[in-house]
Amino acid sequence: MMTSVPSGRWGPCASIAPTGRMATVRLRSRSRASSHVISASSRIAIVQISRQSGVATRPAGVHHGAAPLQLIMTYEPPERLNIADYFLDARVREGRGARAALHTDAGTHSYSAVQSLANRFGRALHAAGVEPEHRVVIALPDGVEYVGALFGTLKAGAVVVMVNPALPGPEIEYILAYSRARVVVTHRETAAAFRAAARDGASVKAILAVGEEELDRCLAGAPPSLEAHPSHRDDPAIWLFSGGTTGRPKAVVQTHRSFANTTECYAKGVIGYTETDITLSVPKLYFGYATGSNLFFPFSAGGAAALFPEPPSAEVLFERIRKFRPTVLINVPTMIHKMASHPDATKQDLSSIRICTSAGEALPVELHERWRKTFGVELLDGLGTAEMWHIFISNRPGAARPGTLGTVVPGFEVKVCDDEGRELEAGETGWLWVRGDSRAIGYWQQMEATARAFRGEWYVSGDLIRKDADGYVTYCGRGDEMLKVSGKWLAPQEVEGCLLQHPEVTEAAVVGATDPNGLVKPRAYVVPRARRAGLDEELRAFVRDRLEPYKHPREVIFVETLPRTHLGKVDRGRLRRE
Repeated sequence: MMTSVPSGRWGPCASIAPTGRMATVRLRSRSRASSHVISASSRIAIVQISRQSGVATRPAGVHHGAAPLQLIMTYEPPERLNIADYFLDARVREGRGARAALHTDAGTHSYSAVQSLANRFGRALHAAGVEPEHRVVIALPDGVEYVGALFGTLKAGAVVVMVNPALPGPEIEYILAYSRARVVVTHRETAAAFRAAARDGASVKAILAVGEEELDRCLAGAPPSLEAHPSHRDDPAIWLFSGGTTGRPKAVVQTHRSFANTTECYAKGVIGYTETDITLSVPKLYFGYATGSNLFFPFSAGGAAALFPEPPSAEVLFERIRKFRPTVLINVPTMIHKMASHPDATKQDLSSIRICTSAGEALPVELHERWRKTFGVELLDGLGTAEMWHIFISNRPGAARPGTLGTVVPGFEVKVCDDEGRELEAGETGWLWVRGDSRAIGYWQQMEATARAFRGEWYVSGDLIRKDADGYVTYCGRGDEMLKVSGKWLAPQEVEGCLLQHPEVTEAAVVGATDPNGLVKPRAYVVPRARRAGLDEELRAFVRDRLEPYKHPREVIFVETLPRTHLGKVDRGRLRRE
């Protein structure tokens, strides 16, 4: 059936390609399914429509019973897909080679310059013995060399293993042995640690250090052209690592298809990246959230990314905002709190920023409202996982609901299930199940963990959520972090959000601790602005006055910093062991 479709959005849960493009509409229900071809010629290929009560999104010209419909749109990439070509080479072919791609403290780098550097890195890797499907560890500070090494690895057909360059020696040894990486690309300041770790039987054949004469000479002498390896869309492209809050990090093997799919569905369909955007990120590029939002997404639209090497702080962010004037700020709740609480916050000019995104941690309602009141910048909370690469639930520009994650991104399906996998009704709390074409292959060398998390087309995340009748999703905590206190479940994030409202609290983390009677009670670890007598009891009373009595922390421990994982998330496991 051929039908003309108007361009624009189909309701709040999906987008549709403009008139004149092809889409196959699949009408799905528990009882039957059917398909309709809508138009002609685009790679936006499938719009799946599933019955879901409470979501009223019926497109004109499509009728399938009386139930409301949720639209789910997926991207069908070409069989041969290398994301180095998709994100970088394609921009040069489009005539954007002279446009700014990266802004750094050293200057601006065009798409053509970045492509040339990536090609030289690819040839350096070939010279070091890297072949397609070999794994290459990239452990660099954010900068043009990181981007060149990443795209160069992909153009060589190899698999990128992104790691924190500041990892301690034992963690480096684990990563090298686990990945069996052939080559490491790092910086001269961290090269010694990687060379020491590679001596103990690792498969590493070469360590290329940016800033050392050998690599500099190799890059300078390499030809600036290199055809991208003709990867299959389902070939491994990048290893991401799980948070590692409950054990050693697991490698999540993601494909070229995953990165293109989320770019089409989330970056273009929800945030709407354009060639005029400049992005700036709190998380570093080795964190998948930043790899997308502060590199792949702006590159997909011909925009630019601003990069800086040092650890982020409120002062660093304010200075880079003044310097680069970004339009999209990629943020996390911890830094949102630090920026909004900074003594000079009201003096800052954030008028260039059209959207600030938040992910990685729970975002308390109070903090959302304080950010908006302080800076006047729209804040969009969302949820993603390494296993689905990036964000698949998000608030929408102009329609954010503080306290929620927003609604499901077109291209993904989310359901809330009980312990047996039965789908729950709207308003009930249960486990998050998600499916979509950004799903990972699985965990490297961890078949049992893969079997538990990946069930058919679905990924079961271990997060607890609630979805209301309008499709808005509320985050209720990690299942392995929930506390059973006085016979009732408690999400630590609720107590942490309350503590952060106190003017003397900079950071807070809550875990369960056993009292002398063997009962689990909340214990709070707090980074205060300044320590003073009586502050611990003041904070306990502050929470008691605002939350149910059983939720207040029985103990408040003041610390200089909170321990964090290699991805920068609070290491609750370490706090529980202290």
